[in-house]
Amino acid sequence: MINRLSKLFYDLLSTVRLWPFALGLACILTDLPARAQAPDSWVRRTVRKMLTDSTSPGQLSIRFYPTLGYAPETSVELGLSSMLLYQAKNDTLNRLSEVTAFTFFTLESQYGIWLDNFIYGDKDKWALIGRTRFQRFPLLYYGEGPQTSGKNPAVVDAMYVQARQRFLKRIAPNLFIGPQADFQFLYNTSFGQPQDGPHYPLPLGSAGSINLGLGLSLVYDQRHNALNVRKGLFSELSFLSYRKGAGSDYSFDGITIDTRIYRPVNRRNVLAGQLFGSFLRGTVPFNMKSLLGGDMIMRGYYQGRFRDNNLVAAQLEYRMLPFGFSKRVGGTIFAAAGAVAPKPVELIPRRFVVSGGVGLRYLMFPKKDIFIRGDIGVTREGVGFYIITGEAF
Repeated sequence: MINRLSKLFYDLLSTVRLWPFALGLACILTDLPARAQAPDSWVRRTVRKMLTDSTSPGQLSIRFYPTLGYAPETSVELGLSSMLLYQAKNDTLNRLSEVTAFTFFTLESQYGIWLDNFIYGDKDKWALIGRTRFQRFPLLYYGEGPQTSGKNPAVVDAMYVQARQRFLKRIAPNLFIGPQADFQFLYNTSFGQPQDGPHYPLPLGSAGSINLGLGLSLVYDQRHNALNVRKGLFSELSFLSYRKGAGSDYSFDGITIDTRIYRPVNRRNVLAGQLFGSFLRGTVPFNMKSLLGGDMIMRGYYQGRFRDNNLVAAQLEYRMLPFGFSKRVGGTIFAAAGAVAPKPVELIPRRFVVSGGVGLRYLMFPKKDIFIRGDIGVTREGVGFYIITGEAF
């Protein structure tokens, strides 16, 4: 018990040491009265130019800004982010379209390029929603199932490519349907067994694999700004089929259910909730399993800390965007619970794990209501820290 508390305290000290960076950045860019009469330094002007959006609400805006982060599995992470924001035909009644790019490297020799897109046509006639990943990011492998120990993980070093896109057509107000495709390629893999503790049986796909899935997505989406939703409902039912001999090394099917609800408490504060389920059936390689943890849901757990064919998770978050005493600085409180299992009927209460935490927010684009978030997630196994643009869900 003492060792566990010591580890938790050490991880907390390791993660919170970057909070002064976020707080300092917020203070520099916030128009404080004491600084109002002081001449701008070159550094302050440069930072303000990078992060302050001077475009009108409907116009296209492009911004570049550096990022800094830390987590026990990555050490220090340095990156560069860019964001393209616009509304079709410069009409503020249209949904906000967002294309974000992020490139990074860490002191653990991890690097990659991420691209995410939420693109909406005029009057929501169509939508293109997807993500692209290229990265060398060693994966920690704790085994499969709900009862893995969390100690002495294997390290799977590999190159990874993913491209997933959904082309959706509106068939009713806020209701979309359309085809989707998911391509995932894991290659140049090496499976490093732990030096301490027993070795893991090599999982299916440990030598790498190619998998192409085709399917259909049905989406109900009331969100006007996907990066910071103030009010509305989002719900998706998604099906993908991967077939051996048709672009995949393995044959399996997947169903994803994702429902999110947002309720304003007042002009600034929002109560948000999410229920997420991922259900796979067939011959599923280890890197395609349902993964619990990460920066989106179950914050505090390493992404893939728990993996299996089936997953259910829920989270609740109270957002103060911004605080009542500030124009740009806000915060959140969140909690989550989730479980994995080989079969859906085995997703029982005693297999659920929980996490919770707090976050700090900085309003980067006031005219488009977009925040940078810094979250600390706490679990029974330690602490995770995240700095990312846009809310977790």
